[in-house]
Amino acid sequence: MDAATLHSARRNMVEYQIRCCKILEPKLIDVLVNSPREKFVPDHVASLAYMEGSVPLPCNQEMLTPLQEAQILQALALNGTERVLEVGTGTGYLTYLLALHADEVVSCEIHEELVQLAEKNLHENGVDNVKVTHVNAMDEAALKAANIGKDFDVIVLGAALKVIPDHIQSLLKDNAQLTAFIGEDIVTLEHHQFINGMGIKTGITETRLLPMEGITKERAFVF
Repeated sequence: MDAATLHSARRNMVEYQIRCCKILEPKLIDVLVNSPREKFVPDHVASLAYMEGSVPLPCNQEMLTPLQEAQILQALALNGTERVLEVGTGTGYLTYLLALHADEVVSCEIHEELVQLAEKNLHENGVDNVKVTHVNAMDEAALKAANIGKDFDVIVLGAALKVIPDHIQSLLKDNAQLTAFIGEDIVTLEHHQFINGMGIKTGITETRLLPMEGITKERAFVF
């Protein structure tokens, strides 16, 4: 597609998938209209870049929908000073959007192929405030060994979980926020805000999403 066609596709995406679902923050809308989502989509499914719904990715993964990405960003309302931890880089598009709104992004990805794709995509699109780390973030010991740091202002969990792992939440600073998809099969996108030791949870929407990979299963005792 040529530049004019791509720009039209982005505008149609924003008008018919984003604005109609009450995503109205002007800066966010401007970023979505001008961000090259097609450059983060595998070539063989490039025609799906601005369609409603998920886009298949390598390693049996999928891209969040444009609406899910916009809902996360609107809920977080980043001001450009935040240090963000993302779990589930994929090909790096939400990572890219977070980087445009934050000071620094650390993104964890379990699949090495996707790490390489994301790093390539981010570099080619001029992003220099992201570090992509190949690690299973659901494994507490592996995450600690990866030395990604702590005291994040924001954490974004990009796949479905039954609960938010304690070792992930412990990486937040005192006054911080987090988004996560919680549940099984039908999951709820939740926004958690922590202020002076108090947690405020807001359900944003219900959706379907692949489960988070790498979660250690509890061993059952056999008698």
